Amino acid sequence: MISDMNTKREIINKVAQSPLITIDLEELYEPGERVLYDLKDNLYEGIILKEKDFREHLKTNDWSSYQDKHVAIYCSVDAIIPRWAFMLLAVHLEPFTRTIVYGDLKVLENELFKKAILKINPRNFIDKKVVIKGCSKIEVPTSAYVEITNLLKPFVFSIMYGEPCSTVPVYKKPKNFKN
Repeated sequence: MISDMNTKREIINKVAQSPLITIDLEELYEPGERVLYDLKDNLYEGIILKEKDFREHLKTNDWSSYQDKHVAIYCSVDAIIPRWAFMLLAVHLEPFTRTIVYGDLKVLENELFKKAILKINPRNFIDKKVVIKGCSKIEVPTSAYVEITNLLKPFVFSIMYGEPCSTVPVYKKPKNFKN
């Protein structure tokens, strides 16, 4: 059998022609500096919060150092801090910050991704095959993968995890299912 070496065969990118829609959660990363505000620095002798002293600190502190930052407020020591203290702190931070949450930096990152995911209109994915991209250059919290799955599941035909060329099936709409 003789083959023609001059015959060019077109290479077809089947992934590019696929009806799959890829969602890269990394694209939802909210830029900006993340910082912790630890209330332990406002405790008297490291154990109790004095309301008068705390209110004075809130009034006289220069909050502009938190301008456009994402702030997580918490207390790293075992102390009884009334809830109103966190509320007061949030009131003073709010005019300067982009985000304020109660908790650590992990809680902050989870919240930032959750807010971004909730801006997605799931109706844009009705009966679509969706791949949630698995690899990213930044750390995407596992909670973001759970959040996007919960948001899209009632609408999509299927959800897969990974890359379009190598996916793990996560969900497939049952036959005879109607939206």
